[in-house]
Amino acid sequence: MIFITLEHILAHISFSLILVVTLIYWGTLVYRIEGLSSSGGKGMIVTFLCTTGLLINRWLYSGHLPLSNLYESFMFLSWSSSVFHILLEVRSRDDRWLGAITAPSAMLTHGFATLGLPEEMQRSGMLVPALQSHWSMMHVSMILFSYATLLCGSLASIALLVIMSGVNRQVVFGAMDNLFSRSILPNENFYSHEKQKSYLQYTVDFSTTNYRKCQLIKQLDHWSYRAIGLGFSLSTIGTLSGAIWANEAWGSYWSWDPKETWALITWTIFAIYLHTRMNKGWQGEEPAIVASLGFFIVWIRYLGVNLLGIGLHSYGWLES
Repeated sequence: MIFITLEHILAHISFSLILVVTLIYWGTLVYRIEGLSSSGGKGMIVTFLCTTGLLINRWLYSGHLPLSNLYESFMFLSWSSSVFHILLEVRSRDDRWLGAITAPSAMLTHGFATLGLPEEMQRSGMLVPALQSHWSMMHVSMILFSYATLLCGSLASIALLVIMSGVNRQVVFGAMDNLFSRSILPNENFYSHEKQKSYLQYTVDFSTTNYRKCQLIKQLDHWSYRAIGLGFSLSTIGTLSGAIWANEAWGSYWSWDPKETWALITWTIFAIYLHTRMNKGWQGEEPAIVASLGFFIVWIRYLGVNLLGIGLHSYGWLES
């Protein structure tokens, strides 16, 4: 009983913290205050410790790795997102604004597990024989780690596309305003001292804004590539270990189960992304479109197939 009470306490504390951390990082996008991003990083570390304690506590009273149902997998996914966030913080303190992507990922998955799932789906149960394998720890943990990194990388690509569309619209509208002013105003008025001063000020502000956005696009492109590269490697390891586990449990390395089919689709999409980056030298919009497609493919693979309740991978995730 004490283990379950402790789990509920840690779950609500960690969710409250990650919610505050998410708001802090969103605030740093508007207000450039160093103390905000620093406190956000510290809050994420505390959230990580609380979620770690929750998973260890559940491991102790259930007797197995907490990856056996939908609730546990979502909590582990949230924990993985916080780990990825902390690694980014350590790697580059100048890009702490990336917490505006990683923190909401951890918050939404944590919130869905804690508040969105009914209580009976949050209970830990006995493992079916097929899940009682050492390969399950490696396979499921690697796959969930890959989900966290691939989703964060794909979200960075989606943000890149949104910002690029804004920059493109501003460039077009700026050019249209320039042509409009030149066409309806007499030259002597347009090039008068006051008009020229106003126009130059607009040009400077416009160029500065677009320069900052272009720098942001470059950083998003860089970190999206790094995150997806890591996630693709983890996904490959998880898929290979899953094939070995499947042969041990069902006597076949590959069965074209719905989950396995979507795993292959996911792997192919991100392989195409990495191929275009490494061999074609593509950057910016084109590979970001591929990564954005991968975002939805990952969710179909992770959640959509399980919601249908079909295939060999349907047990342990949703209860009838």
